[in-house]
Amino acid sequence: MTDTEAQHENRSADEGTRLETDSLGSLEIPSDAYWGIHTARALSNFPISKRPISVYPDLVVALASIKQAAARTNADLGVLDREKADLIDRACQRVIEGEFHDEFVTGVIQGGAGTSTNMNANEVITNVALELAGRPKGDYAFLSPYDHTNRSQSTNDVYPTAIKIALAFALRHLLDELEQLRASFAAKAVEFRHVLKVGRTQLQDAVPMTLGQEFHGFATTLGEDYARLSETLWLLAEVNLGATAIGTGITADPRYAAAVVTHLNEITGLRLETAPDLIESTSDAGGFMSFSGTLKRSAIKLSKICNDLRLLSSGPQAGFGEINLPPRQAGSSIMPGKVNPVIPEVVNQVAFSVVGADMTVTMAAEAGQLQLNAFEPVIAHSLLQSVTWLTQACWTLRVNCIDGITANEERLGTMVGSSVGVITALTPFIGYTAAAALAKTALLTGRNVADLVVEAGLMSRDEVDKQLSPARLSGLEATTMAIPIIDVDAEAAD
Repeated sequence: MTDTEAQHENRSADEGTRLETDSLGSLEIPSDAYWGIHTARALSNFPISKRPISVYPDLVVALASIKQAAARTNADLGVLDREKADLIDRACQRVIEGEFHDEFVTGVIQGGAGTSTNMNANEVITNVALELAGRPKGDYAFLSPYDHTNRSQSTNDVYPTAIKIALAFALRHLLDELEQLRASFAAKAVEFRHVLKVGRTQLQDAVPMTLGQEFHGFATTLGEDYARLSETLWLLAEVNLGATAIGTGITADPRYAAAVVTHLNEITGLRLETAPDLIESTSDAGGFMSFSGTLKRSAIKLSKICNDLRLLSSGPQAGFGEINLPPRQAGSSIMPGKVNPVIPEVVNQVAFSVVGADMTVTMAAEAGQLQLNAFEPVIAHSLLQSVTWLTQACWTLRVNCIDGITANEERLGTMVGSSVGVITALTPFIGYTAAAALAKTALLTGRNVADLVVEAGLMSRDEVDKQLSPARLSGLEATTMAIPIIDVDAEAAD
Protein backbone atom coordinates (compact mmCIF):
# COMPACT_ATOMS: atom_id res chain seq x y z
CA MET A 1 0.00 0.00 0.00
CA THR A 2 1.34 3.44 -0.94
CA ASP A 3 1.46 6.40 1.43
CA THR A 4 -1.29 8.13 -0.55
CA GLU A 5 -3.48 5.02 -0.48
CA ALA A 6 -3.00 4.76 3.28
CA GLN A 7 -3.93 8.43 3.63
CA HIS A 8 -7.00 7.68 1.48
CA GLU A 9 -8.08 4.86 3.80
CA ASN A 10 -7.47 6.94 6.91
CA ARG A 11 -9.54 9.80 5.57
CA SER A 12 -12.33 7.37 4.69
CA ALA A 13 -12.34 5.81 8.16
CA ASP A 14 -12.08 9.05 10.09
CA GLU A 15 -14.26 11.44 8.14
CA GLY A 16 -16.74 9.36 6.17
CA THR A 17 -17.10 8.77 2.47
CA ARG A 18 -19.16 9.63 -0.55
CA LEU A 19 -20.00 7.17 -3.32
CA GLU A 20 -18.88 7.95 -6.87
CA THR A 21 -19.59 5.87 -9.94
CA ASP A 22 -17.91 5.50 -13.32
CA SER A 23 -18.21 3.03 -16.20
CA LEU A 24 -16.31 0.41 -14.22
CA GLY A 25 -18.44 0.57 -11.09
CA SER A 26 -18.57 2.49 -7.81
CA LEU A 27 -15.98 3.47 -5.19
CA GLU A 28 -16.09 5.10 -1.79
CA ILE A 29 -14.24 8.46 -1.86
CA PRO A 30 -13.21 10.31 1.33
CA SER A 31 -15.84 12.95 1.97
CA ASP A 32 -13.35 15.77 2.31
CA ALA A 33 -11.38 14.86 -0.84
CA TYR A 34 -11.71 17.21 -3.79
CA TRP A 35 -10.53 14.49 -6.16
CA GLY A 36 -12.88 11.75 -7.28
CA ILE A 37 -13.23 8.23 -8.62
CA HIS A 38 -10.85 8.49 -11.57
CA THR A 39 -8.10 9.79 -9.30
CA ALA A 40 -8.86 7.02 -6.79
CA ARG A 41 -8.37 4.39 -9.49
CA ALA A 42 -5.08 6.01 -10.49
CA LEU A 43 -3.86 5.82 -6.89
CA SER A 44 -4.51 2.09 -6.96
CA ASN A 45 -3.15 1.49 -10.47
CA PHE A 46 0.07 3.50 -10.37
CA PRO A 47 1.89 3.04 -7.02
CA ILE A 48 5.16 3.69 -8.85
CA SER A 49 6.91 6.96 -8.19
CA LYS A 50 5.76 7.76 -4.64
CA ARG A 51 5.63 11.34 -5.95
CA PRO A 52 2.31 13.10 -6.68
CA ILE A 53 2.01 15.55 -9.54
CA SER A 54 1.79 18.33 -6.95
CA VAL A 55 5.60 18.12 -6.55
CA TYR A 56 5.59 20.21 -9.72
CA PRO A 57 3.46 23.28 -8.80
CA ASP A 58 4.04 24.76 -12.25
CA LEU A 59 2.26 21.77 -13.79
CA VAL A 60 -0.71 22.18 -11.46
CA VAL A 61 -0.95 25.88 -12.30
CA ALA A 62 -0.65 25.08 -16.00
CA LEU A 63 -3.54 22.61 -15.82
CA ALA A 64 -5.73 25.09 -13.97
CA SER A 65 -4.84 27.81 -16.49
CA ILE A 66 -5.97 25.59 -19.37
CA LYS A 67 -9.24 24.72 -17.63
CA GLN A 68 -9.84 28.41 -16.93
CA ALA A 69 -9.16 29.36 -20.55
CA ALA A 70 -11.46 26.57 -21.74
CA ALA A 71 -14.28 27.70 -19.46
CA ARG A 72 -14.05 31.28 -20.69
CA THR A 73 -13.89 30.18 -24.33
CA ASN A 74 -16.79 27.77 -24.01
CA ALA A 75 -18.89 30.48 -22.40
CA ASP A 76 -17.98 32.94 -25.16
CA LEU A 77 -18.94 30.40 -27.82
CA GLY A 78 -22.22 29.58 -26.10
CA VAL A 79 -21.44 25.90 -25.56
CA LEU A 80 -21.29 26.20 -21.76
CA ASP A 81 -23.72 27.97 -19.44
CA ARG A 82 -22.17 31.24 -18.28
CA GLU A 83 -22.98 30.57 -14.62
CA LYS A 84 -21.29 27.17 -14.68
CA ALA A 85 -18.33 28.57 -16.61
CA ASP A 86 -17.95 31.30 -13.99
CA LEU A 87 -17.86 28.71 -11.18
CA ILE A 88 -15.16 26.75 -13.01
CA ASP A 89 -13.27 29.98 -13.72
CA ARG A 90 -13.29 30.97 -10.03
CA ALA A 91 -12.23 27.50 -8.94
CA CYS A 92 -9.33 27.55 -11.40
CA GLN A 93 -8.21 30.93 -10.12
CA ARG A 94 -7.95 29.58 -6.61
CA VAL A 95 -5.76 26.72 -7.82
CA ILE A 96 -3.62 29.14 -9.83
CA GLU A 97 -3.13 31.19 -6.67
CA GLY A 98 -1.82 28.13 -4.83
CA GLU A 99 -4.85 26.57 -3.13
CA PHE A 100 -5.74 22.86 -3.27
CA HIS A 101 -2.38 21.76 -4.69
CA ASP A 102 -2.24 18.93 -2.15
CA GLU A 103 -5.36 17.48 -3.83
CA PHE A 104 -3.36 16.76 -6.99
CA VAL A 105 -2.34 13.33 -5.76
CA THR A 106 -1.96 11.24 -8.92
CA GLY A 107 1.54 9.80 -9.32
CA VAL A 108 3.86 11.52 -11.79
CA ILE A 109 4.47 8.21 -13.59
CA GLN A 110 1.26 6.74 -14.94
CA GLY A 111 -0.23 4.85 -17.85
CA GLY A 112 -2.93 6.37 -20.01
CA ALA A 113 -0.98 9.19 -21.66
CA GLY A 114 -1.75 11.58 -18.81
CA THR A 115 -5.49 10.91 -18.54
CA SER A 116 -5.23 10.43 -14.78
CA THR A 117 -3.54 13.80 -14.40
CA ASN A 118 -6.16 15.52 -16.55
CA MET A 119 -9.00 13.88 -14.62
CA ASN A 120 -7.40 14.69 -11.27
CA ALA A 121 -7.48 18.35 -12.38
CA ASN A 122 -11.06 18.05 -13.68
CA GLU A 123 -12.28 16.47 -10.44
CA VAL A 124 -10.54 18.90 -8.08
CA ILE A 125 -11.64 21.97 -10.02
CA THR A 126 -15.19 20.67 -10.33
CA ASN A 127 -15.52 19.96 -6.61
CA VAL A 128 -14.05 23.34 -5.69
CA ALA A 129 -16.60 24.91 -8.05
CA LEU A 130 -19.40 22.86 -6.46
CA GLU A 131 -18.32 24.12 -3.06
CA LEU A 132 -18.42 27.69 -4.37
CA ALA A 133 -21.97 27.03 -5.52
CA GLY A 134 -22.95 25.78 -2.07
CA ARG A 135 -23.35 22.23 -3.30
CA PRO A 136 -21.80 19.02 -1.97
CA LYS A 137 -18.72 17.45 -3.47
CA GLY A 138 -19.62 14.81 -6.03
CA ASP A 139 -22.82 16.56 -7.18
CA TYR A 140 -21.86 15.94 -10.77
CA ALA A 141 -25.44 16.17 -12.00
CA PHE A 142 -25.16 19.90 -11.41
CA LEU A 143 -21.54 20.34 -12.53
CA SER A 144 -19.64 17.53 -14.24
CA PRO A 145 -15.88 17.00 -14.50
CA TYR A 146 -16.48 15.54 -17.97
CA ASP A 147 -19.29 17.54 -19.54
CA HIS A 148 -18.43 20.94 -18.09
CA THR A 149 -14.86 21.28 -16.73
CA ASN A 150 -13.46 19.13 -19.58
CA ARG A 151 -15.75 20.59 -22.25
CA SER A 152 -14.11 20.91 -25.73
CA GLN A 153 -11.02 19.13 -24.41
CA SER A 154 -9.18 15.83 -24.42
CA THR A 155 -6.25 14.69 -22.33
CA ASN A 156 -4.41 14.47 -25.65
CA ASP A 157 -4.39 18.23 -26.14
CA VAL A 158 -4.62 19.38 -22.51
CA TYR A 159 -1.73 17.33 -21.16
CA PRO A 160 1.01 18.20 -23.70
CA THR A 161 -0.05 21.84 -23.60
CA ALA A 162 0.15 21.80 -19.80
CA ILE A 163 3.65 20.29 -19.96
CA LYS A 164 4.83 23.08 -22.25
CA ILE A 165 3.31 25.80 -20.09
CA ALA A 166 4.78 24.25 -16.94
CA LEU A 167 8.21 24.04 -18.55
CA ALA A 168 7.98 27.68 -19.66
CA PHE A 169 7.13 28.70 -16.07
CA ALA A 170 9.92 26.54 -14.63
CA LEU A 171 12.42 27.80 -17.20
CA ARG A 172 11.91 31.35 -15.94
CA HIS A 173 13.10 30.27 -12.49
CA LEU A 174 16.10 28.45 -13.96
CA LEU A 175 17.11 31.42 -16.11
CA ASP A 176 16.89 33.73 -13.10
CA GLU A 177 19.17 31.50 -11.02
CA LEU A 178 21.54 30.95 -13.94
CA GLU A 179 21.93 34.70 -14.43
CA GLN A 180 22.62 35.23 -10.74
CA LEU A 181 25.23 32.45 -10.83
CA ARG A 182 26.84 34.04 -13.89
CA ALA A 183 26.97 37.36 -12.05
CA SER A 184 28.67 35.70 -9.08
CA PHE A 185 31.39 34.25 -11.28
CA ALA A 186 31.78 37.65 -12.98
CA ALA A 187 32.20 39.33 -9.58
CA LYS A 188 34.93 36.83 -8.67
CA ALA A 189 36.60 37.55 -12.01
CA VAL A 190 36.90 41.19 -10.98
CA GLU A 191 38.07 40.28 -7.47
CA PHE A 192 40.81 37.98 -8.84
CA ARG A 193 41.75 40.08 -11.89
CA HIS A 194 45.36 40.66 -10.75
CA VAL A 195 46.05 37.19 -9.29
CA LEU A 196 48.55 35.51 -11.61
CA LYS A 197 48.54 31.72 -11.90
CA VAL A 198 49.72 28.93 -14.18
CA GLY A 199 47.23 27.81 -16.80
CA ARG A 200 47.05 24.13 -17.69
CA THR A 201 46.27 22.04 -20.73
CA GLN A 202 45.84 18.26 -20.45
CA LEU A 203 46.54 18.70 -16.71
CA GLN A 204 50.09 19.82 -17.55
CA ASP A 205 51.58 23.26 -16.91
CA ALA A 206 50.95 25.58 -19.83
CA VAL A 207 51.30 29.37 -19.76
CA PRO A 208 50.38 32.03 -17.20
CA MET A 209 46.98 33.63 -16.89
CA THR A 210 45.07 35.35 -14.11
CA LEU A 211 42.61 33.65 -11.81
CA GLY A 212 40.24 36.42 -12.83
CA GLN A 213 40.49 35.34 -16.46
CA GLU A 214 39.64 31.78 -15.44
CA PHE A 215 36.54 32.87 -13.53
CA HIS A 216 35.57 35.23 -16.33
CA GLY A 217 35.59 32.23 -18.63
CA PHE A 218 33.18 30.46 -16.30
CA ALA A 219 30.89 33.49 -16.34
CA THR A 220 30.99 33.67 -20.13
CA THR A 221 30.05 30.03 -20.63
CA LEU A 222 27.09 30.42 -18.25
CA GLY A 223 26.02 33.48 -20.22
CA GLU A 224 26.06 31.39 -23.39
CA ASP A 225 23.91 28.76 -21.69
CA TYR A 226 21.46 31.47 -20.62
CA ALA A 227 21.12 32.54 -24.25
CA ARG A 228 20.66 28.98 -25.54
CA LEU A 229 18.06 28.13 -22.89
CA SER A 230 16.18 31.37 -23.60
CA GLU A 231 15.95 30.34 -27.23
CA THR A 232 14.11 27.14 -26.27
CA LEU A 233 11.04 29.16 -25.28
CA TRP A 234 9.92 29.04 -28.89
CA LEU A 235 9.93 25.23 -28.70
CA LEU A 236 7.34 25.50 -25.95
CA ALA A 237 5.18 28.13 -27.65
CA GLU A 238 3.50 25.90 -30.25
CA VAL A 239 0.61 23.97 -28.66
CA ASN A 240 -2.08 21.59 -29.89
CA LEU A 241 -4.88 22.84 -27.65
CA GLY A 242 -8.11 22.44 -29.60
CA ALA A 243 -6.90 19.25 -31.26
CA THR A 244 -8.97 17.18 -28.79
CA ALA A 245 -8.48 13.42 -29.31
CA ILE A 246 -6.17 13.07 -32.32
CA GLY A 247 -5.98 16.49 -33.93
CA THR A 248 -9.28 16.64 -35.81
CA GLY A 249 -10.92 18.83 -33.16
CA ILE A 250 -13.86 16.49 -32.71
CA THR A 251 -16.38 17.69 -30.06
CA ALA A 252 -14.95 21.23 -30.15
CA ASP A 253 -16.46 24.25 -31.88
CA PRO A 254 -14.43 25.13 -35.02
CA ARG A 255 -13.67 28.52 -33.47
CA TYR A 256 -12.46 27.02 -30.21
CA ALA A 257 -8.76 26.40 -30.98
CA ALA A 258 -7.94 29.99 -31.90
CA ALA A 259 -10.09 31.48 -29.13
CA VAL A 260 -8.79 29.30 -26.29
CA VAL A 261 -5.15 30.17 -27.03
CA THR A 262 -6.02 33.86 -26.86
CA HIS A 263 -7.54 33.38 -23.41
CA LEU A 264 -4.64 31.17 -22.33
CA ASN A 265 -2.09 33.82 -23.29
CA GLU A 266 -3.97 36.39 -21.22
CA ILE A 267 -4.01 34.06 -18.23
CA THR A 268 -0.39 32.85 -18.41
CA GLY A 269 1.38 35.87 -19.88
CA LEU A 270 2.97 33.58 -22.47
CA ARG A 271 2.94 33.87 -26.26
CA LEU A 272 1.48 30.54 -27.25
CA GLU A 273 0.43 29.72 -30.79
CA THR A 274 -1.83 27.04 -32.22
CA ALA A 275 0.18 24.48 -34.19
CA PRO A 276 -0.48 24.67 -37.94
CA ASP A 277 -1.03 20.89 -38.14
CA LEU A 278 -2.87 19.65 -35.07
CA ILE A 279 -2.65 16.00 -36.07
CA GLU A 280 1.13 16.20 -36.38
CA SER A 281 1.42 18.25 -33.20
CA THR A 282 -0.61 15.77 -31.17
CA SER A 283 1.70 12.86 -31.99
CA ASP A 284 5.04 14.67 -32.16
CA ALA A 285 7.40 14.98 -29.16
CA GLY A 286 10.33 16.51 -31.06
CA GLY A 287 10.10 19.82 -29.20
CA PHE A 288 10.53 18.03 -25.90
CA MET A 289 13.65 16.29 -27.22
CA SER A 290 15.21 19.56 -28.37
CA PHE A 291 14.41 21.23 -25.05
CA SER A 292 15.90 18.29 -23.18
CA GLY A 293 19.06 18.43 -25.28
CA THR A 294 19.57 22.09 -24.41
CA LEU A 295 19.11 21.31 -20.72
CA LYS A 296 21.71 18.56 -21.04
CA ARG A 297 24.14 20.97 -22.70
CA SER A 298 23.79 23.42 -19.84
CA ALA A 299 24.11 20.69 -17.21
CA ILE A 300 27.27 19.26 -18.78
CA LYS A 301 28.96 22.66 -18.96
CA LEU A 302 27.99 23.43 -15.37
CA SER A 303 29.39 20.05 -14.33
CA LYS A 304 32.68 20.79 -16.11
CA ILE A 305 32.98 24.04 -14.16
CA CYS A 306 32.41 22.10 -10.94
CA ASN A 307 35.10 19.61 -11.95
CA ASP A 308 37.49 22.55 -12.33
CA LEU A 309 36.52 23.97 -8.96
CA ARG A 310 37.20 20.63 -7.28
CA LEU A 311 40.60 20.39 -8.97
CA LEU A 312 41.60 23.97 -8.21
CA SER A 313 40.65 23.55 -4.54
CA SER A 314 42.16 20.08 -4.15
CA GLY A 315 44.48 19.60 -1.22
CA PRO A 316 44.80 21.52 0.96
CA GLN A 317 48.44 20.37 1.10
CA ALA A 318 48.94 17.70 -1.54
CA GLY A 319 46.72 19.08 -4.30
CA PHE A 320 46.48 22.18 -6.48
CA GLY A 321 45.41 24.32 -3.55
CA GLU A 322 44.89 27.41 -5.70
CA ILE A 323 41.52 28.41 -4.29
CA ASN A 324 39.58 27.77 -1.10
CA LEU A 325 35.95 26.71 -1.25
CA PRO A 326 33.79 27.69 1.74
CA PRO A 327 33.76 24.81 4.25
CA ARG A 328 30.18 23.56 4.41
CA GLN A 329 30.38 20.45 6.59
CA ALA A 330 32.78 18.00 8.20
CA GLY A 331 34.08 15.80 5.42
CA SER A 332 34.79 12.49 7.08
CA SER A 333 33.53 10.23 9.83
CA ILE A 334 37.08 8.95 10.38
CA MET A 335 39.54 11.65 9.29
CA PRO A 336 39.44 14.69 11.62
CA GLY A 337 39.58 18.08 9.95
CA LYS A 338 38.81 16.84 6.44
CA VAL A 339 36.53 19.10 4.43
CA ASN A 340 35.16 17.99 1.07
CA PRO A 341 33.91 19.99 -1.95
CA VAL A 342 30.34 18.89 -1.32
CA ILE A 343 28.60 21.68 -3.22
CA PRO A 344 30.34 21.06 -6.57
CA GLU A 345 29.83 17.34 -5.97
CA VAL A 346 26.07 17.67 -5.64
CA VAL A 347 25.91 19.81 -8.79
CA ASN A 348 27.87 17.12 -10.64
CA GLN A 349 25.25 14.59 -9.59
CA VAL A 350 22.43 16.82 -10.79
CA ALA A 351 24.16 16.94 -14.17
CA PHE A 352 24.41 13.15 -14.29
CA SER A 353 20.66 12.95 -13.60
CA VAL A 354 19.87 15.46 -16.35
CA VAL A 355 21.89 13.40 -18.83
CA GLY A 356 19.97 10.28 -17.85
CA ALA A 357 16.66 12.13 -18.09
CA ASP A 358 17.57 13.25 -21.61
CA MET A 359 17.95 9.61 -22.64
CA THR A 360 14.58 8.84 -21.06
CA VAL A 361 12.96 11.65 -23.04
CA THR A 362 14.61 10.40 -26.23
CA MET A 363 13.35 6.86 -25.80
CA ALA A 364 9.86 8.00 -24.80
CA ALA A 365 9.64 10.24 -27.87
CA GLU A 366 10.76 7.38 -30.11
CA ALA A 367 8.20 4.98 -28.61
CA GLY A 368 5.18 7.08 -29.63
CA GLN A 369 2.81 5.30 -32.00
CA LEU A 370 0.40 6.56 -34.62
CA GLN A 371 -1.71 9.56 -33.52
CA LEU A 372 -0.51 9.88 -29.90
CA ASN A 373 2.57 9.51 -27.74
CA ALA A 374 1.39 7.58 -24.69
CA PHE A 375 4.62 8.18 -22.81
CA GLU A 376 4.39 11.90 -22.17
CA PRO A 377 4.04 11.39 -18.38
CA VAL A 378 7.64 10.20 -18.14
CA ILE A 379 8.69 13.00 -20.50
CA ALA A 380 6.96 15.53 -18.24
CA HIS A 381 8.50 14.09 -15.09
CA SER A 382 12.00 13.89 -16.61
CA LEU A 383 12.00 17.45 -17.92
CA LEU A 384 10.35 19.08 -14.93
CA GLN A 385 12.69 17.27 -12.56
CA SER A 386 15.71 18.33 -14.63
CA VAL A 387 14.66 21.99 -14.69
CA THR A 388 13.82 21.95 -10.98
CA TRP A 389 17.07 20.28 -9.95
CA LEU A 390 19.19 22.51 -12.19
CA THR A 391 17.51 25.58 -10.72
CA GLN A 392 18.31 24.45 -7.18
CA ALA A 393 21.82 23.41 -8.21
CA CYS A 394 22.53 26.91 -9.53
CA TRP A 395 21.23 28.39 -6.29
CA THR A 396 23.30 26.23 -3.95
CA LEU A 397 26.44 26.59 -6.08
CA ARG A 398 26.14 30.38 -5.94
CA VAL A 399 25.11 30.84 -2.32
CA ASN A 400 27.05 28.01 -0.69
CA CYS A 401 30.18 28.01 -2.83
CA ILE A 402 31.03 30.68 -5.42
CA ASP A 403 30.27 33.75 -3.32
CA GLY A 404 32.67 32.55 -0.62
CA ILE A 405 35.65 31.42 -2.72
CA THR A 406 39.04 32.90 -1.82
CA ALA A 407 42.37 32.71 -3.63
CA ASN A 408 45.62 31.32 -2.23
CA GLU A 409 47.62 34.18 -3.70
CA GLU A 410 50.96 33.30 -2.10
CA ARG A 411 50.85 29.74 -3.41
CA LEU A 412 49.80 30.91 -6.87
CA GLY A 413 52.64 33.43 -6.98
CA THR A 414 55.17 30.79 -5.98
CA MET A 415 53.97 28.43 -8.71
CA VAL A 416 54.17 31.12 -11.38
CA GLY A 417 57.63 32.16 -10.26
CA SER A 418 59.00 28.63 -10.54
CA SER A 419 57.15 27.64 -13.69
CA VAL A 420 59.12 27.01 -16.86
CA GLY A 421 55.94 27.76 -18.77
CA VAL A 422 56.76 31.45 -18.62
CA ILE A 423 59.45 30.91 -21.21
CA THR A 424 56.71 30.63 -23.81
CA ALA A 425 56.35 34.40 -23.51
CA LEU A 426 59.96 34.79 -24.62
CA THR A 427 59.81 32.58 -27.74
CA PRO A 428 59.09 35.56 -30.08
CA PHE A 429 62.39 37.03 -28.87
CA ILE A 430 64.76 34.07 -28.47
CA GLY A 431 63.16 31.46 -30.73
CA TYR A 432 61.50 28.14 -29.98
CA THR A 433 64.71 26.06 -30.10
CA ALA A 434 66.59 28.19 -27.58
CA ALA A 435 63.52 28.44 -25.37
CA ALA A 436 63.06 24.66 -25.34
CA ALA A 437 66.71 24.12 -24.39
CA LEU A 438 66.51 26.62 -21.53
CA ALA A 439 63.21 25.15 -20.30
CA LYS A 440 64.87 21.74 -20.11
CA THR A 441 67.80 23.20 -18.18
CA ALA A 442 65.47 24.97 -15.76
CA LEU A 443 63.60 21.76 -15.06
CA LEU A 444 66.80 19.78 -14.47
CA THR A 445 68.49 22.39 -12.32
CA GLY A 446 65.55 24.12 -10.68
CA ARG A 447 66.96 27.47 -11.70
CA ASN A 448 64.97 30.54 -12.60
CA VAL A 449 64.13 30.84 -16.31
CA ALA A 450 64.73 34.58 -16.43
CA ASP A 451 68.23 34.18 -14.98
CA LEU A 452 69.11 31.53 -17.55
CA VAL A 453 67.95 33.72 -20.44
CA VAL A 454 70.02 36.68 -19.22
CA GLU A 455 73.10 34.53 -18.57
CA ALA A 456 72.87 33.13 -22.10
CA GLY A 457 73.03 36.68 -23.44
CA LEU A 458 69.75 36.25 -25.28
CA MET A 459 67.99 39.20 -23.64
CA SER A 460 68.84 41.92 -21.16
CA ARG A 461 67.42 41.87 -17.66
CA ASP A 462 65.18 44.84 -18.42
CA GLU A 463 63.84 43.14 -21.56
CA VAL A 464 63.12 39.91 -19.69
CA ASP A 465 61.42 41.68 -16.81
CA LYS A 466 59.28 43.65 -19.23
CA GLN A 467 58.11 40.58 -21.12
CA LEU A 468 57.53 38.55 -17.95
CA SER A 469 55.44 41.20 -16.23
CA PRO A 470 52.08 39.91 -14.95
CA ALA A 471 50.16 42.05 -17.41
CA ARG A 472 52.03 40.64 -20.40
CA LEU A 473 52.12 37.05 -19.15
CA SER A 474 48.35 37.03 -18.81
CA GLY A 475 47.72 38.82 -22.09
CA LEU A 476 46.18 41.82 -20.35
CA GLU A 477 48.84 43.93 -22.07
CA ALA A 478 49.69 43.13 -25.66
CA THR A 479 53.24 42.10 -26.54
CA THR A 480 54.55 44.37 -29.31
CA MET A 481 57.77 45.15 -31.17
CA ALA A 482 59.51 41.87 -30.57
CA ILE A 483 63.28 41.98 -31.03
CA PRO A 484 64.61 39.90 -33.95
CA ILE A 485 64.90 36.19 -33.20
CA ILE A 486 68.54 35.14 -32.88
CA ASP A 487 69.49 32.66 -35.58
CA VAL A 488 72.11 30.57 -33.81
CA ASP A 489 73.03 28.58 -36.92
CA ALA A 490 73.56 31.73 -39.02
CA GLU A 491 75.83 33.28 -36.37
CA ALA A 492 77.91 30.11 -36.23
CA ALA A 493 78.32 30.16 -40.02
CA ASP A 494 79.60 33.72 -39.88
